[in-house]
Amino acid sequence: MSMSARRMLQALLLVQALAAGAICYALLRYFAVGAGPALALGVGAVLLVRLLITANNFVLSARFSSATPAAFRLGALGRLRLFGEEFMATLLHSSWFMARARAGRRIYPDAAAPPVLLLHGYGCNSGYWTHLRRRLDAARISHASLDLEPVTGDIEDYVPLVQRAAEALCADSGAPRLIVVAHSMGGLVARAWMRAHGSARVARVITLGTPHHGTSLANFGVGRNAAQMRRAGAAGAGAESDWLRALAASESAATRALVTSIYTHHDNIIAPQTSSVLPGARNIEFGGIGHVALGRNPRILNRVMDEIATQSTS
Repeated sequence: MSMSARRMLQALLLVQALAAGAICYALLRYFAVGAGPALALGVGAVLLVRLLITANNFVLSARFSSATPAAFRLGALGRLRLFGEEFMATLLHSSWFMARARAGRRIYPDAAAPPVLLLHGYGCNSGYWTHLRRRLDAARISHASLDLEPVTGDIEDYVPLVQRAAEALCADSGAPRLIVVAHSMGGLVARAWMRAHGSARVARVITLGTPHHGTSLANFGVGRNAAQMRRAGAAGAGAESDWLRALAASESAATRALVTSIYTHHDNIIAPQTSSVLPGARNIEFGGIGHVALGRNPRILNRVMDEIATQSTS
């Protein structure tokens, strides 16, 4: 049986703790460094490695980047803020929220808006939605999250999980339709679900940083799902995987019209960033925000809540 994302993250945290402890011990034992400085250096070394991983994602995405429109270009301070927010987002989500998360459901009988089904992205779990779930709770909007597993499985294999979750959420809330909010790969899962089960249950699908036309960074990923999200290069016809092309060919204009694609021109995982532009959908562009930070940035969360609110009286 494959390991869950939560267990994988917990195992990685243990490895990082052991590494920090080993560095601390070596400094105490062999270099006569004080306990406080030794501990700080051990933890600092681990954080530095994690910072370099985030920096490498930005370097890799720049190789396959789409052109940034003039209105979204950043100065030195803006780039520093972008990197800092993305580093903190990856640190907090992987080391705290997702390492502790379990999928759940919250029902508000008096909710004005349709219930919301939350679908996370590649290598993540339901903990990715901690910040949005707080907003949904504050607005008394029914919602449910689920963990798409196995972590490296086929996107098609997640479809039955989504169908069961969607039917349960609609039954529990008494709503005929729901809104899907999906990050990254989750947006492709939502589209695959609509292909398999139709859109009768769908009020809206809101995708955040979804590689609708693939991402070149998926070439560095593992698993069947990573292969399905691969892209041959920054631009050019036929760059998408066969699976992505088949998915696109299966969709009607009415299905596409149900989708709102929110994306950032500074996405450090989806490259080219314009891969998130889905023809026929409502495409909303942002700048100065990284890939993981899409789930916690106030500007993005405000826009998602606004999109949900448009369905309240429909």
